[in-house]
Amino acid sequence: MNLFVDLCGVVAPFLGVVCFLSPIPTIRKVRVDKNVGSLPLLPYSSMIANASVWVVYGILKSLVSVWASNGAGVLLGAYYFTIYSRHSKNVDEVFFHRRVVSGIILLVLFMSMALRQEVASELIGKMGVCFCVILFASPLAALATVIETKSAESIPLPFTVATIVNCTAWMTIGLWKFHDFNIYFPNILGVTCALAQIALKIIYNKPVADEKRLPR
Repeated sequence: MNLFVDLCGVVAPFLGVVCFLSPIPTIRKVRVDKNVGSLPLLPYSSMIANASVWVVYGILKSLVSVWASNGAGVLLGAYYFTIYSRHSKNVDEVFFHRRVVSGIILLVLFMSMALRQEVASELIGKMGVCFCVILFASPLAALATVIETKSAESIPLPFTVATIVNCTAWMTIGLWKFHDFNIYFPNILGVTCALAQIALKIIYNKPVADEKRLPR
């Protein structure tokens, strides 16, 4: 068991980066089609907010593996958000997400500087738990579309698979290495949400009918 925990401790930061890289095929398709279709913006805006929170938490707790991997998440999330925004026709939605994410980042930075380190790390850690749950469950924002069209095309499979592998590693070291609720709890929920998305992919494994597709 100790060997497995040590292995997870080594690979978890790299798996975190892989998880952040997983939306690239989806974003590449958006660039080619010049249309976001039925894809939700929430996975990419929540990625920025979530990773920003964990960068600050990792710095406060002196956990290099946490802040380093999530630093990559901030940069990649910003790239995905930019591409999505460029090809989305819903300007109001993009503006709203941009304001919310900016507000979250400013709030976390303020807390890290204004509060004692122990208090700030605990509060920011709990924020991180909340944002992790949103990030991992965000592809389910398209649940109504999946049921209506009987197609799970709007659920990004690469991101979902990467989430299962990534969360399993972080859950392991959170439980048996760091003994940190703020790390293992959201990753348990992350695995659960990702498995639910895989189930939807299996049940509704067919493309949207042409007449139900958004115009390209």
